[in-house]
This record gives sequence, structure tokens and C-alpha cells, in this order.
Amino acid sequence: MVHIVDLPDIIPVFPLPGALLLPRARLPLHLFEPRYLAMLDDTLKTSHRMIGMVQPYDKPNGETALQSIGCAGRITQFSETEDGRYMITLSGISRYRLRDEVSGFTPYRRFEVEWSGFDRDRGPTDHDTGFDRDMFFDLLGRYFSARSLDTDWNSLRDAEDELLINSLSMLLSFEPEDKQALLEAPSLTTRRETLVTLIEYALRSGEEKGRMQ
Repeated sequence: MVHIVDLPDIIPVFPLPGALLLPRARLPLHLFEPRYLAMLDDTLKTSHRMIGMVQPYDKPNGETALQSIGCAGRITQFSETEDGRYMITLSGISRYRLRDEVSGFTPYRRFEVEWSGFDRDRGPTDHDTGFDRDMFFDLLGRYFSARSLDTDWNSLRDAEDELLINSLSMLLSFEPEDKQALLEAPSLTTRRETLVTLIEYALRSGEEKGRMQ
């Protein structure tokens, strides 16, 4: 369990559209831009080794802004490729709220962040007591079939509720705003309900597209 007193007040932030990190989940990333290689180098020198993932979005005036809620992860694995890129793994620690941006000489962005309100992120594994797994897997099977996707169904069925729901939320192809909705879900139950809604919408959209062609 991670206590709020152990979390930094300022973290580097990595805006990446569609990339979702959730607490107690793992997100692999490839870093190659010089500013993010500098971010990695600086982060590895800290005691917390944390990077904040956050979704950017376009404002009506054409400017790019950042969502107010992201999720921070600790660097738990990293390796360098022959062409100078780094492959890292972030292990999700907790969601946060962006506060003021910190000015300075780093080529990447840093923010003051607020961790309060996300206590359950730093606690034990979450559970979904109302989860109808049979109904969910029937829906998921239709989704995978419609998109010609394949998976290890035995591993999925054996996965604990949180691992299953969070992994699918991170891996399935949804719009960035949908990923943000999954991130901001206050509990595992509401995340599962949001995920089901998105899958059902995707299936309906596919059926309507098929009828129009």
C-alpha cells in the first residue's frame, strides 16, 4: 500500500493520446524523442521514479490542453534498444489531479499534482461484486469476432476481476475521450459498466455501418 505522504508533489507528465494507465496495472512504452529521453534520465535519478500519464485534447480554438486527471506510474523496467530508444514499463500507482505547471529548464512538462480523492487506488485490489462474467464474456466474444481479434481466452477467464477489466480498458481500441471516462470511473464496478457500454456502442456502430454498405 502506498501512502499519500510517500507521493511527490511535483511529477513529470507525459501527454500521450489514447494511452491509458490504471492503478495496479502495467503500461509498456517506447521512448525515443529527446525530451522524453531526458525525462526518463531525470526520473531514474529520483527516489519515486514516477511519471504521470495524461490525455491531451484539442480545444475549440485549436489549442491543445491536458485533461485534469491522469494516472502516475513507477518505472519498474527499462532497457535500451540498439537504435537508442528505451523500452520502459510503468506500474500504475495512483490517479492524480493536475494543478499548476512548474516552469523551468526541462524540455518536458512538470506539474504540481494533488493525490487526494484517490485513496482506493493506493489500497488493496478492487473487486466487482455484481460482475456477471458469463454475460460479459459473451459480449466480449462478439466484439472480438466482429473485429477479427484473437486472444488467449483461458487466461482471460482465469484473470481476477480487476486485472481483467483494467487490462481490457487499457488495451481495447477506444477514442481518447472514452479512455478518459474509463480512467475517471470512481470504482471497478463503474469502470466495468463504462467498458460494457463502450463495447455495446462499438458493436451497434459496426452493425449500422454494415447495413449502410
